Amino acid sequence: MRTSSGLDHIGICARSAAPLWEAYERLGFTLTPIARQSRGDEPLGTGNRCAMLRRGYIELLAILDPALPDNGLGAMLDRFEGARILALGMDDSQGNLERLRRAGLEIPGISPLSRPVEPGGPVARFERLPLPEAPEGRVQLVRHLTPEAIWQERWMRHPNGATELRAAIIATAQPAESAARLSRLSGLPLEPDPAGGFALHLPDGARVRMLSPEVAAGILPGVEPPALPAVIGMVVGVADLRATGAALLGVPHRETPGGLMVSPGEAGGCALVFAA
Repeated sequence: MRTSSGLDHIGICARSAAPLWEAYERLGFTLTPIARQSRGDEPLGTGNRCAMLRRGYIELLAILDPALPDNGLGAMLDRFEGARILALGMDDSQGNLERLRRAGLEIPGISPLSRPVEPGGPVARFERLPLPEAPEGRVQLVRHLTPEAIWQERWMRHPNGATELRAAIIATAQPAESAARLSRLSGLPLEPDPAGGFALHLPDGARVRMLSPEVAAGILPGVEPPALPAVIGMVVGVADLRATGAALLGVPHRETPGGLMVSPGEAGGCALVFAA
């Protein structure tokens, strides 16, 4: 398939790892072990833990060793911490690279990335096609070469009942421009968003919504974008919303038309909506 296959993951990024990881454990997620990243044979100073879902996942990425290269993460964090990575899935790296080059994008080639899933465990390997100079953050296509290494049953059982990554919400002063970039990267057509703006509907059933700040405020009440454009929210599907609410006891949250919303301050800088 020479288009995007779905919404692979959203990356929440911070300079300090422990507060970010603790926040998502308080939200009722089971996290994978700490994993240090490498670019080819080059060790990087970045590391993550992830909330693996039945479909998609949430990456929680931070700088663990400032003395090592950070693969551009530090520069992104200079702008703001929060949802700095939007990754769409792909099945055919070479085919998508050729398609993007024909569309006029200057992409040097397929970028490798790897990390051990746990000490002494298997190595997860990926191929990436980043969209050059995307103002929304690190927007990219990702192919998993070893999906079985990270989608393990023991990491997909969450006390909050989370099952799938359903949507990313982008606030932008120019919805048409952000939408055009995402359409070009994914190779998929755009549709009008019911709330106003644009939506990219992905083959796995997830979507990316590109909305003006005013429209986004109606969906995510009280959420102020840290910059424009930016990913300011995500929607996570759950098995039972009442059970999710019980798991969130002690964590401030509110009911919205879309479900139960946790504010960016409680979720690493990105609003998180749990939806039935």
